[in-house]
Amino acid sequence: MADFTCPQCQTFFPGTDFEQNLRVCGNCGYHSRLGWRQRLAVTADEGSFIELDAGMEPENPLSFPGYISKIRESQEKSGAKEAIVTGRCTIGSYPAVVGIMDSHFMMASMGSVVGEKVTRAFEYAAANRLPVIIFTASGGARMQEGIISLMQMAKTSGAAAKHSRAGQLYITVLTDPTTGGVTASFASLGDIIIAEPKALVAFAGRRVIEGTLGHTLPADFQSAEFVHSHGFVDMIVPRSALRNMLIRLISLHNYEEAV
Repeated sequence: MADFTCPQCQTFFPGTDFEQNLRVCGNCGYHSRLGWRQRLAVTADEGSFIELDAGMEPENPLSFPGYISKIRESQEKSGAKEAIVTGRCTIGSYPAVVGIMDSHFMMASMGSVVGEKVTRAFEYAAANRLPVIIFTASGGARMQEGIISLMQMAKTSGAAAKHSRAGQLYITVLTDPTTGGVTASFASLGDIIIAEPKALVAFAGRRVIEGTLGHTLPADFQSAEFVHSHGFVDMIVPRSALRNMLIRLISLHNYEEAV
């Protein structure tokens, strides 16, 4: 395990200590980004995860130069075929459908396969009367797929609505960073919206907004704490308490534990 120096406070941690603390700085509370396997390990009951749509891979609908090679590099780096991994698992013995976005895959940008996997996850959960929990982390829509990537905003939003009409719970967990078209669609539609501390939560970038408005924005603008204070997020939960919070929320919504 590699040693870690916190980019926020410069405190050094041996790799083992950092991993045991769930990749959170023990000095300032900085939450390092997790890959999908790391997130799954600290969320789901051990051995309970069954991946959905595991074989789905992106194509190159616009014949964008270099896109496929970038996909292959991201697959090797993240260990996933796309920027989101979806599946069924139990969390504290409660069955749930989870989606985990991995920023190591092209900054978890949303293309056609991401949108399709999110949609199918909602449809599976609605059919099986299960809650959905999606951990978002994204740079937004994927430019290499053009308008096709933007269409996923409406598609995933419609799937979330169908799951809601089936009377099922949807929880979103906003992790660093959650931006762009993902923020403007399924990330913002949870019945309960949780954020990790100090996560960047935004649609457009700071410079774009400041240039448009002609004003300097607050220093903490678009932080989890800022959007929470303005009512966009229901609660901020540190990583160490997140699994127990999810278990509590699922249990409060009258779901039954797996036999």
